[in-house]
Amino acid sequence: MKKALITGITGQDGSYLAEILLQKDYEVHGVIRKSSSFNTGRINHLYEDPDILNEKLFLHYGDLIDPSSLHRLLEKVEPDEIYNLAAQSHVKVSFDVPDYTAQVGALGTLRFLDAIRETGLGKVRFYQASTSELFGKIAETPQSETMPFYPRSPYGVAKLYAYWITVNYREEYGLFASNGILFIHESPRRGNTFVTKKITREIVRIIRGESKCLILGNLDAKRDWGYAPEYCEGMWRILQHHVPDDFVLATGESHSVREFVEACFAHVGIVIEWKGNSVSERGVVAEMVSDKLESATDGPDSFVGKGDTLVEVSGSYFRPTEVDFLLGNASKAKLELGWEAKTKFEELTRIMVAAELND
Repeated sequence: MKKALITGITGQDGSYLAEILLQKDYEVHGVIRKSSSFNTGRINHLYEDPDILNEKLFLHYGDLIDPSSLHRLLEKVEPDEIYNLAAQSHVKVSFDVPDYTAQVGALGTLRFLDAIRETGLGKVRFYQASTSELFGKIAETPQSETMPFYPRSPYGVAKLYAYWITVNYREEYGLFASNGILFIHESPRRGNTFVTKKITREIVRIIRGESKCLILGNLDAKRDWGYAPEYCEGMWRILQHHVPDDFVLATGESHSVREFVEACFAHVGIVIEWKGNSVSERGVVAEMVSDKLESATDGPDSFVGKGDTLVEVSGSYFRPTEVDFLLGNASKAKLELGWEAKTKFEELTRIMVAAELND
């Protein structure tokens, strides 16, 4: 039985990765930070299973800003594979807490790699969660492993350091250390402060009469959106590759925030049209498909009418420096790992809206 150590196990990706590895008969060790409240909601179904907890799944306190805790964990667990998913991963928030973002995302990776080297676990395989935010101000499209990086946020810059220190320790010390340059991937487990989850959550609250309007930032930002469980399978495949290397995982399709809003409203029977521009732009109900809306609300009563404004734009949600367009080229992953994204944009939005409706 292989042992895997996952930082960020309580996050979206960490929870899916833990499930995947347990299904592959791994012994899984997760790193959690000490908190005054429980933050294990995404893994409670595993955590509360007596056949899994402390049999196949083990949780340990640790922190990427505490080198001694990393040393103790490595010496205690002696993992075969490490998946470093922990980070302050909200791009907008990284402008507010740049130092903490760098401490965890950049120097945390260095501390981990150095702990591997110093504890003599030379055969361990290390996965670094990288990001499409590395590309930032893009030089060409689509973006692949060979494209130059130009990050546009403290989060992106921290991840750029983590990317290159991973490459450096691979080349300098012979560690099996790989970067997964994952484009944005979503799921019902996405954190509530991220734009896609905010959209799906507020749409359901609107049709239930619990909210009046969805307030967003830049509607024109375009992203390559995939489905998180598939990307977590890709992480595992990256560490099963015969040599350490860096891989882009992406769908090869790009859609705007505006399109995401339209698709999600369409799943509940509401057609949105746009009026105004910039921060005065708003999304208005152009048409309602009654049978879809009744199915979504479990009844004929509607809290939404034609002409209602359901989407507004606020300048407070814009980033200081924006990344306008991201589109990934995952041909290397398909060729060398046999990985490709199967869940496309329309299905992804349907999955996320359906999960909110069933919540």
